[in-house]
Amino acid sequence: MHLRSPRHLRVAAHAELMSLIVMLANLFTVHLQPVSSLMGPTHGCAYLFVVIATCRFDQAPAAAKVLAFVPGAGGLLALRQLDRVDTTRDRAEEVIPS
Repeated sequence: MHLRSPRHLRVAAHAELMSLIVMLANLFTVHLQPVSSLMGPTHGCAYLFVVIATCRFDQAPAAAKVLAFVPGAGGLLALRQLDRVDTTRDRAEEVIPS
């Protein structure tokens, strides 16, 4: 069995991080109100989507589900945890019993 995180989870995790970067860059530079008005809800929706999608993913370990709650980079941390579980399962399948 090859565990792979769903594509929609990957897209949402990257959208979460990118929207946070844009919001912080806007905050520390020109602080334009339209950018804040657009990126705030975008980041919030991406964050909620990552949390819900990770919790509903049946093969996700508990550590990935907890990491998804970290604001900003939680989606990427959860994806990394899912990939780590995937590689350890692949290594376990490669071992030939004697």
